Amino acid sequence: MRIGIIGAGALGGTFAALLARAGHEVEVTARGAGLEAIRAGGIRLSGGYGEAAVEVAANPRLTRRPELVLVCTKAQDAEAAITANAQLIEGLPTVVVQNGLDGVATAERLLPGTPCFGVLSIIAANYTEPGVVRVTTTATSYLGRGEGPADAESRRIAALLSDAVPVTAIGNFRGAQWSKLVVNMVNAVPAILGRPVQDVLRHGPTRRVVARSMRETVRVGVARGVRFGALQGLGDRRLRCFAALPVVLGQALPWLMGVRMGRVPNLGSTQQSLRRGQPTEVDYLNGAVVREAAAAGLAAPVNAALVELVHRVERAGAPLDEGELLAAIPA
Repeated sequence: MRIGIIGAGALGGTFAALLARAGHEVEVTARGAGLEAIRAGGIRLSGGYGEAAVEVAANPRLTRRPELVLVCTKAQDAEAAITANAQLIEGLPTVVVQNGLDGVATAERLLPGTPCFGVLSIIAANYTEPGVVRVTTTATSYLGRGEGPADAESRRIAALLSDAVPVTAIGNFRGAQWSKLVVNMVNAVPAILGRPVQDVLRHGPTRRVVARSMRETVRVGVARGVRFGALQGLGDRRLRCFAALPVVLGQALPWLMGVRMGRVPNLGSTQQSLRRGQPTEVDYLNGAVVREAAAAGLAAPVNAALVELVHRVERAGAPLDEGELLAAIPA
């Protein structure tokens, strides 16, 4: 199958390499040093899915009409990237592989009449060198759309992608997006401190900050009428129970997440953006919690503080120390 992948960073590069290795004809979009590296030496993948060095077509925009499209850009880049490729991809099945809550809705708005789906990926991958991706944690990805059961087209696309990487079609995709948003709360604190995610989740004071941001996210989701979807052992009942626990008990959840990541240092997507000198997705992660809280007439002070601290690190170009982090988080 001809597959177009818009954005060839950590996840886009992983999907591109695995799909090309499975025999699909892949074209990716990239820019700058990433585009030059892929054109010169392809995409080199290592880690959890084994070694792969694949040659793929790479251009600033897609040049051939594919049969399936994956949008793997950062959330803040999605609108411009989809718009740049809209004429070529409109009407084709389009799968948004992205953090946050708005990716599928953005694609549907920009591509009217196009069947749009979302993928929630728990794969952890480091992309710190152009054209080179190291998978630090493998995991099943989840594909779907809307709030109803998985439909036939979702199952078809999931089965096709599973030839290369495990993908499962799920119902209540909107609820699962919220569950993934809770998981994504592990990104901000490591980025602020410049430390691997596992280190942050092993250390009590920083782990408790992560637990508080996660708990706040669940409480906001409940206030917005969300029924959390099943994702990586998390679901509606478990997350609601977690949100009701005091932090001293609830911190067991992020600790367990850190254990499951294994020993290879996971930087998290927010920190990787900082290391590349690029804007982060924090406004679409912790910032989404703040906006959803406001819509429910609530406040989300922990996540609001983390948004400001990540932007502070973006402006300064250097991480903060732990004391600065802890002093900035509301009691």
